[in-house]
Amino acid sequence: MILPREEALVLLRKYVKNEKMIAHSLASEAVMHSLALHLGRNAEAWAQAGLLHDLDVEVTNADAYTHGPEAAKWLSEMGIDSDITDAIGMHNEIATGKDRTTEFQHALAAGETITGLVMATALVYPDKKIASVKTKSVVKRMKEKAFAASVKRENILECELIGVPIDQFAAIAISAMTEIADDIGL
Repeated sequence: MILPREEALVLLRKYVKNEKMIAHSLASEAVMHSLALHLGRNAEAWAQAGLLHDLDVEVTNADAYTHGPEAAKWLSEMGIDSDITDAIGMHNEIATGKDRTTEFQHALAAGETITGLVMATALVYPDKKIASVKTKSVVKRMKEKAFAASVKRENILECELIGVPIDQFAAIAISAMTEIADDIGL
């Protein structure tokens, strides 16, 4: 089962109160939707994984050893499709102690992580708008370890494991996030 988007939004807001985390979830949803369309995958399922991947972040205090699998468990108990819950559980590989192996797992890890780099890049522009961000700027920032230091570059580079070069992936992310810029305040 895939939740209707409105129900998924209600569920997200039930567990996540921090507006920056809501914006991150919406951005992740947009990136995953666009990436799924690009790859010819189930855009509704991939978008839902992006939207709900951090459902447990406040309950677990973003604990590296419980965040992700807890949300996957909750969603599984609700009857959400196992491919969605699997990707959500695996987006934080530390908690599972396993390596990501599926296209969906790699896509979610890369898709949710690139949102932080794109947002950070937008915030250094004078107008602080996603629409101003250029693909080459995001790719350049990938190499600057001190910039948005908490963003795991190795997760973003998992895009290449699913056949999407980093420059193309950055362009997909920027375009997707530009479409929802008002919703995420950028």
